[in-house]
Order: sequence, then structure tokens, then C-alpha cells
Amino acid sequence: MSRSLKIILFAVGGFVGLLVIAAAALPLFVDADAYKPWLETTSSESLGMEVRVGGRLGIGFFPGLLVTLEDVHIRNRGAEVASAKEARLGIDLLPLLQKEVRIGKIALKHARISIQRDRDGRFNFEKPEAAEGMLPALDLEKVSLSDGSLLYADKQSGEGFEAGDCSLEVYGVQFSGGKRSDLMKNLSLTAELACGEIRKNGLTVSGLKVSADGKNGVFDLKPATMRTFGAQGSGSIQADFSGAVPLYHVRYSVSQFHIGEYFKTRSPKKIAEGSMDFSANLSMRGKTVNEIKQTAEGQISLRGKNLTLNGSDLDLEFSRFESSQSFNLVDVGAFFVAGPLGLVVTKGYNFASIFQGSGGSSRIRTVVSDWKVERGVAHAQDVAMATNENRIALHGGLDFVNERFSDVTMALIDAKGCARVLQKIRGTFQKPVVEKPNILKSIGGPALKLFKQGRDFFPGGECKVFYAGSVAPPK
Repeated sequence: MSRSLKIILFAVGGFVGLLVIAAAALPLFVDADAYKPWLETTSSESLGMEVRVGGRLGIGFFPGLLVTLEDVHIRNRGAEVASAKEARLGIDLLPLLQKEVRIGKIALKHARISIQRDRDGRFNFEKPEAAEGMLPALDLEKVSLSDGSLLYADKQSGEGFEAGDCSLEVYGVQFSGGKRSDLMKNLSLTAELACGEIRKNGLTVSGLKVSADGKNGVFDLKPATMRTFGAQGSGSIQADFSGAVPLYHVRYSVSQFHIGEYFKTRSPKKIAEGSMDFSANLSMRGKTVNEIKQTAEGQISLRGKNLTLNGSDLDLEFSRFESSQSFNLVDVGAFFVAGPLGLVVTKGYNFASIFQGSGGSSRIRTVVSDWKVERGVAHAQDVAMATNENRIALHGGLDFVNERFSDVTMALIDAKGCARVLQKIRGTFQKPVVEKPNILKSIGGPALKLFKQGRDFFPGGECKVFYAGSVAPPK
């Protein structure tokens, strides 16, 4: 979110700089279009990017001095960074008598902002001397954007998003001027942002609304609301730029989201039905994405009851697992146990036994997926699910810093919490390696079948408890 805020502020600031120059340059009662070439040249030199006004440049006088620019384009290193069909600048008339340009309102219509970050970590709007460059002072009453869109692509991480039908209203923008690196420390504003739709990696979020308040380097974005997977979620973000290293605190929760909508991100089939609750409370710090990942701390939780899995009878699959061994515990676990994290960490995995089920359906009585995040690694605290007749649990961690599985083991467990079948997953998130299942205990009866893993069991026939969490065994 902090990067998105910086991108929006940059785009608005670029247009503000262009329009301030326009207001200072245009004398009254003259052919304004005659000044377009000078305006484009001066604006290009000021912004360090190529600025072109494709349409007319006009002046109005009611309800105050109004400067209008049509079809504005800003390009850098050959690529378009921003454009707007129309930009309007309202200027107070009385200060002009003292040769002072005082901006009252700025309005951008049909604006499109395209931000890219290359493999070297450099943004397409940056200049070579950007880090040490100086920014002018700002004191604006209101800046607004309507019917806008934002496209962001990060070639370094492969991530990106696209936001459409966006509106933005910013009030009381104040910046005393100074180094670019001090912008967020010394910027003050209040803002309201709304976007009709945001798309990222096959996920779609709608109805985003955020209220922001920034002062003395601390920005509070709350409430932040949006619809995801058919449910309304809400949260807050605090970004603190007052110190040497930015600090972030993110809270978000969504109740009763539709699990069927969640599965659509992987398959058009109606795989599952029911509702679940999700919450996250994370703190992190850093100047780069890697630094932020490495310092992430907090809690993530996913819980649900009475879900239905279509196309596969899990209890039937488990009962004949010993003879067929054609079913992967990881398939079920990644979706139902790992929850939203499963979508992130299993991008390179083919969930064959879920998408190509053997028929029938399964009732998932309970799902609990509680994770503790430390230094960018999510550790399973209480992670398990229960059908009518069986339980599956998970141990291990998800290393988001190195994008690897950390000792992740899925287990089909008995009433005592002992493992009957174990299956491990290792490797990277992009290329996970799922090992073959190891049967430790007969699924069809009480007889114990020991393989090499039998050494892990306690003497005297007592097994080592794999799971002792809150998901109760079937009755």
C-alpha cells in the first residue's frame, strides 16, 4: 500500500507541477494556444520528462480563473507514464494582482497512470539524479481525480496490479520543499480514494474505499474497505516515515467470504461451497520489498465450518488410500488448510486430485488455519481440517523471504492425533516438490504398519502425537 500511495502522489504531483507552470505563464486576454510550445518545453525541463499537450489550452473566468489543458501526456525514456483527457486548474484572482499564483483547485479527468519498475529496481518516472533531487514547496487546497486508472508492473518481482474506475480527492496538501527522499516525512494531507475494481494475478477486488490522513511523516489509512470473494472486508494501514526506516502496520479481516469464489482463481469448476473468515495483523519495516518481507511479524488466521467439496469424496478416498495411493494430501491441504496462503505458495503446483475428482462430495466439518509470522516466515500454529470421518493436519513453515517451503508436512491423523499417513512438500513456491506419501498406520484397521519412519515413534507402541490443536476428532 505504501508503494501505491507513493505512485498516486507522484502522478498527482507531476500534473500539479505542469499546471502551476501553465498558470504562471498565461497572460490574460491572449491566444492561449500560442503558448503551448513554450509550456511543453518548460514543463518537460521541470519534470525531467517529455510533456505534450495534444488538445487546446484555454482560460475561463467563472467562478474564478480557470486554466484548462486537454489531452495531456507525460513520457519518460520513450514510455508513457501518465495521461489525462482534461486537466483543470482553479486559481484565486486577487493574489494575481500581487503577481502571486495561488492554486485553489486542481481536477484531472480520465487520467491514466502507468508505472513500471525494471529489473534493476528503477521506476519509469525516475531521473538519474532523482534520489538527490530537490522538490518545490506545495500548498494546495484540493486536488481531485475522476474516472482514473492505474497500471503497475514490477519486472523485478514479476508482480503487478491494475486498478480502474478510480476517484481521488485530496485536501490540504502541504510540503515545505526539500529532498525527494524527505517527501513522505514532511508531507501533510487528507484524502479519500475509491476504485471500482483492482485486478492482480487472477484475483479481483471491487469497491475499494480508503480514507487517509497524513501528518509529520505518519499516514493512517482507515478505514480501508473492499469486497473480495463475495464478502465485505475492512482494515487499516499505518505507514510511519518519520524515522530512518519506514514502519508499517497492516490489519485486515473479512467475514463469511465465499469459498467458491476463492476457488475460481484456479478453476472455473464449482469446486467448493460455504463461507470462511480471514484475518491478518502484521507489522514490518524497510525501504525495499525484500527488507519488508524479512521483517514481517504478526498473525494470520483462516477459519470455517460446514463447507462442501464437490467432485470428490475425501472419506472414500482416504479409506482406499492404502491400496491405491493415488491421492495427494497436499492437494486438499493447500486449499483448505493453508487457505489464502495456499494460493501464493502453490503457484507452480497442479492440483490434479481436486480439479479431477473421482465424483461425489465431501463435508468439511471444520477448518482452522492459524499462523504466526516471524522474520518473513509463516509458522503453522494450529492448522488442521476435519471431514465426517477423518482429520488432516499440517506442520512446518512458509518462507516468504526465500519463497520456499520450510519442513512442511501434511498428515492424515487418528483420534489421538497420531499420524497415519505423512506427506512432505519441499522446494520453492514456483517449483514445489511433493514427496510420495508414507503410510505409518493402517487406515482400514488398528494394526500398525511401520516403515523406516517408525523410528520416530515412542517405545511401547505409543505413537508420537502429530497434532494436538483445536480441531476435534470425528465422533
